Amino acid sequence: MITALLAAAMLLADSDPSHAADTATLRSFDQALLDAQGTGSRVVWMRYMSPDSVYVDENGIIMSRDAFLKQLEPLPRNVSGSIRMTSYHVSYHGTAALVIHTDDERELYHGQRFHTKYITTETWYDEGAGWKLALAHVYVVDKTPPAIGLPTARLEEYAGCYRAASDLHYRIAMTDGRLTGGVTGRKAHALLAEVDDVFFVAGQPRIRMIFQRDRAGRISGYLSRREGDDIVWRREANDACPS
Repeated sequence: MITALLAAAMLLADSDPSHAADTATLRSFDQALLDAQGTGSRVVWMRYMSPDSVYVDENGIIMSRDAFLKQLEPLPRNVSGSIRMTSYHVSYHGTAALVIHTDDERELYHGQRFHTKYITTETWYDEGAGWKLALAHVYVVDKTPPAIGLPTARLEEYAGCYRAASDLHYRIAMTDGRLTGGVTGRKAHALLAEVDDVFFVAGQPRIRMIFQRDRAGRISGYLSRREGDDIVWRREANDACPS
């Protein structure tokens, strides 16, 4: 959905050359706002946010202008970083400008490096007193985590049939030396280990398969976890899925 939205914005962006100056202005404002997040400069944000603006952060917290400014603080000691926009797209509708920009954050946290990507959507308006930010929504672009290798004998422990409902089965098998899995009747995908008993599928970073074991240490099922909610899958006793 986010990818489709960004692609649509790219098609609409800057279709009217008369807005080139406005786009350059808005882009400079947005970069100033990103820079001010690291320094905790409330003055910069107060300059560009409208009094009734709303800010939705990457954790889904909805804040008024005053609430956002109150929580804005400089980066703590031994933490540094910067955010730079890697793309910027605007569509204009009367006095409003709809903006989507992608942002690249590089952070040094007590000597360790982090890299995060964001997509920010915004609504700006200009009713004659200059551009003001009315709404901003920040979205974190999830990344596929690094995978670890597990011995073949260990991977074979997960192979079997799992059931979430009478009409919903998931088959896990060893295929060409790697673990694969998929809902019966659908395409199977390679299952990659994040840590022992926790697996994921490349390209699906929101979902984890968290395997559970009985008292004897045998795999008894798994939880398909997404955004903190679980779908429970129980292992079939005979490890056989319906065809």
